Amino acid sequence: MKRRTLLVGALSTALLSACEPDGAEASGTLRIATGSSGAVYYKYGTAIANLTTTYLPEVHASVLQTAASEENVHFVITGQAELGFTQSDVAGAGDKTSPGQLAALARVYDDYIHVVVAAGGPVKSVAELRDRPVSVGAPGSGTAVTADRILGVAGVPVDRRQLGLDDSAAALKRGQIDAFFFSGGLPVTSIGDLAREFPIRLLDLQQTVLEMREVHGRYYAERVVPASTYPGISATVAIGIANYLVVRVSMPEPLAFGLTRLLFEGRDELAKAHQAAARLNVRSAISTPPLVLHPGAVRYYRDQKA
Repeated sequence: MKRRTLLVGALSTALLSACEPDGAEASGTLRIATGSSGAVYYKYGTAIANLTTTYLPEVHASVLQTAASEENVHFVITGQAELGFTQSDVAGAGDKTSPGQLAALARVYDDYIHVVVAAGGPVKSVAELRDRPVSVGAPGSGTAVTADRILGVAGVPVDRRQLGLDDSAAALKRGQIDAFFFSGGLPVTSIGDLAREFPIRLLDLQQTVLEMREVHGRYYAERVVPASTYPGISATVAIGIANYLVVRVSMPEPLAFGLTRLLFEGRDELAKAHQAAARLNVRSAISTPPLVLHPGAVRYYRDQKA
């Protein structure tokens, strides 16, 4: 009941701040901060940009390929992008450092933290990563933030490499690293491509998720990567993190409304780019703690009686 009350309060606050009339037309520039080309953010963001011609014809949309979550939040706050994908833990950190600047349009889907190792290699647990060469993700990525937290709560120092997804996969295949972290929606295309060429295993994170929740909060949940996700893997417990679409609080209300409408009414088309888009639903979309919902998003959810 307390959680429901908090959500209703956040919605009411956002409604009071809405200022533009419902009939105003969205226009202007929309730069979408995404991630690497082999991951979900980029595919999802590109599909959103393509759909703006149908849903927001006066908006000129483009996609920015970035290091992902942390850089995306920075881009949105500093005005280098109007819309960005980010993990909820990174959104929370951004809200602390720049309070009152970020708002959410929706919780879109959950990321899964992958810790990928060679199937025939010696590493079978996070503890066995100690002092080994490990890619924790590109600088500015949500992967890097979460990987550092995982290794921190586990008390496992590593020979830390900061590689993007595709470079991490190539380095594992060449034997230059013993593992890499990546946070992404299922399935991650680049990890699937790697698994078809090079046998991999995912490390079980069941114990780690409990420690992460105790130390860093309830952003993290236990999730299972099904055996069917990638060739040759068995079902594995991973760490799930919600993903948000974030904007500046100052985004014009008609644009925020139009984007939120696009996400739901264009869901089937977006899902053709990546199946993660099909997981969007109106009830979970409004849960974006600690960020408030943008007034334009609130208007859409109000119309849907969410």
